[in-house]
Parts: sequence; structure tokens; C-alpha cells
Amino acid sequence: MSTSEQENKTEKKAYLKAMPLRSLDDVEVIKHELSLGNILVLKVTPLARKSVEDVKEAVNELYGFTQSIGGDIARLGEERVVIVPNSIKIWRQEISVSEEKASTAA
Repeated sequence: MSTSEQENKTEKKAYLKAMPLRSLDDVEVIKHELSLGNILVLKVTPLARKSVEDVKEAVNELYGFTQSIGGDIARLGEERVVIVPNSIKIWRQEISVSEEKASTAA
């Protein structure tokens, strides 16, 4: 067995997981999943139906945790947030000044 084959067998797998954010208790589960190296797509609507303030608190806590481990976090539309571990970065399209003015004028 070659060295590269041995390395591939010892690498742990990361998963892409879609999870609902139903309560503030879910934040600890999400942190654990992120610590395992998984990519998470969170649907925040279930918690938002109960409390928008709880959504803000949860996202702020997850943002801080994600930053502390060198990961990345971004919003996907109105209902979803994606969080990735430090081995992955989220691409963001740069917005030109003219595009930004057009979007704020509407």
C-alpha cells in the first residue's frame, strides 16, 4: 500500500448536513458537528417562528464560535445559514460600488 493510500484511509470524513435550528439548545449540537469538521446548512425558520431574538442570539453565538476555530459562516437567503470548518472557505462575490448603490436605491 502506498503512502497516499494510507493517508486516504486515515483521513476522517466530513459530511454536509442540513439541520433545523429549533431552539437555543441546538447551538451546542451545531458547535459539536462543526468541531467534527462537518459542513452545516441551518434552516433558521423553525426558531424564527418562535423568537427572532433567539435567532439573533444563536447566530451571534455561532458566529463567535466559528471565528474562534477559523471557520466561516454566511447567510443563504432569508431562511438558511451555512457554516464551514477551518479547512473550507465560503466564496463571496465582490460587489462593485455601482451595484451596491443600485441595490440600496431599490
